[in-house]
Amino acid sequence: MRTILIEPTENPKVMKFVADYNLIPGSLELDRDSDISEIPLAQELFNYPFVERVFITANFVAIAKQDTVEWEHVVDSLKNVIEDELLANPRIYLQKKKEMIEIYAEMTPNPNAMKFVASKMLMDGFVEVKSRNEAEGVPLAQAIFTEFDFAKEVFISDNFVAVTRDNSVEWHQVMMAVRGYIAEYLQSGGIISNIESQKHENPVEKIINRDYTDDEQKISDILNEYVAPAVENDGGKISLMEYDAANKTAKMLLQGACSGCPSSTATLKGGIENILKQFVPELVERVEAVNG
Repeated sequence: MRTILIEPTENPKVMKFVADYNLIPGSLELDRDSDISEIPLAQELFNYPFVERVFITANFVAIAKQDTVEWEHVVDSLKNVIEDELLANPRIYLQKKKEMIEIYAEMTPNPNAMKFVASKMLMDGFVEVKSRNEAEGVPLAQAIFTEFDFAKEVFISDNFVAVTRDNSVEWHQVMMAVRGYIAEYLQSGGIISNIESQKHENPVEKIINRDYTDDEQKISDILNEYVAPAVENDGGKISLMEYDAANKTAKMLLQGACSGCPSSTATLKGGIENILKQFVPELVERVEAVNG
């Protein structure tokens, strides 16, 4: 923690905030017309309308205020701002403000799975961790499993993390804690995954190690265009796993929030099966689920 000492000056409009180390070589004198785009400390200080000028040199920050406020009412707030900014960026000049990562929670069709959406991309592709024993190489999943005993599965894709819980809790009891923990982990620069992510273009290839036939490719193309976007929006992923031409049956691999979801069977029968029967009736009469 950076500790700041408050020192009055001979000018009653100016207060010094002294650090225990040199902040910059040389000096900076800033007012409201100065370019402070790369000096977050100055940005934060000028958020206070009574701050007229900021002078930074050696080991202190001097702030000149307007006469509209008394130091006793604002000095502690300014001290806290300076301490926080020096903790985040010990060097003043040309410092970069840390990127803020926002997280919000979304329900999914699977009542056991909650989707936590970030304001930035987390990875290109996806990684699925089906149990605690499979979390090695995925530090974010390891952290979630360590912090929350109720976490069963973690699915990371694009800009979201989908967490599947067990029956020991309800999401309304723990959602805020999980959201806060993931936000803090990402904000602090925590590593998401050390293993190669699977690619969205053809995730089945890694699983069954084969190329699609022409018929399978037709089915997959329809899934990617008409089905996948909605499924991914719900925190899951669907892919063609196997195609039985003799019985005109398409077997689907369900991952993420879709895996084990009580409504997935109804979705397959009521939605995906109807879509495939409409677009490729000569190929598909029924669909089946294979949980990933």
